[in-house]
Amino acid sequence: MPIRLPLLPPDPSAPFPPADGATRDPNGLLAMGGDLSPARLLNAYRHGIFPWYSAGEPILWWCPDPRLVFRTDAFALSRRLCRDLRRSPWQVRADTAFAAVIDACARCPRPGQDGTWITPEMRAAYVELHRLGHAHSVEVFDGPRLVGGIYGVAVGRMFFGESMFSAESGGSKVALAGLVRILRGWGWPLLDAQVENPHLLSLGGRRMPRPAFLAEVARLTALAAEPGPWTARVAAFPAAALAGPTPD
Repeated sequence: MPIRLPLLPPDPSAPFPPADGATRDPNGLLAMGGDLSPARLLNAYRHGIFPWYSAGEPILWWCPDPRLVFRTDAFALSRRLCRDLRRSPWQVRADTAFAAVIDACARCPRPGQDGTWITPEMRAAYVELHRLGHAHSVEVFDGPRLVGGIYGVAVGRMFFGESMFSAESGGSKVALAGLVRILRGWGWPLLDAQVENPHLLSLGGRRMPRPAFLAEVARLTALAAEPGPWTARVAAFPAAALAGPTPD
């Protein structure tokens, strides 16, 4: 039987349908239509909703249950990666290569996925959010070469991760760890990872029931945090710093 979804009205500030009306299969499909304007996207994220669709489809909006999240005070890299990082020349930066990160995420092959959901329209929408100071990237460089990165959206004191990539083994893990370090330093407790997969679970992602997640989103997005580029707030730092002190 075809799924009948609510169609979003033209007003980007109009309420989304209640999350408990989302489908169970597929998990979390809530609504369709609308646009990818900054106002619509920020409205969605403030309510724990994100767009995800393929080329040729209408815009689809999701709010899955459970939600995969990272607690910034409980994230840890593997001992093996920490050992490698202690002698790594990599450097972590923020908001210095947003377009390059989103382009690399679009090109990155995904298991079981044909093509990319980062359509030209999605790319343009998030580049505009970045220009407005709401979307951010954390990048990992080996000299001048970008070897890993992650990007997402910040609203209040909540960060919603969108996608990450590796051009070298461990690049995405280091980007994620760098983002967690930044958020933890600011007292931001939660990083949304949207939909679970084995890779994210292996990194310490945790399932959170949707009602609990939405309550946290409502609380954290309401807290004061000025939008703007992170380049002035986040100084570049060596990836080796993510490994912690050298064991005795």
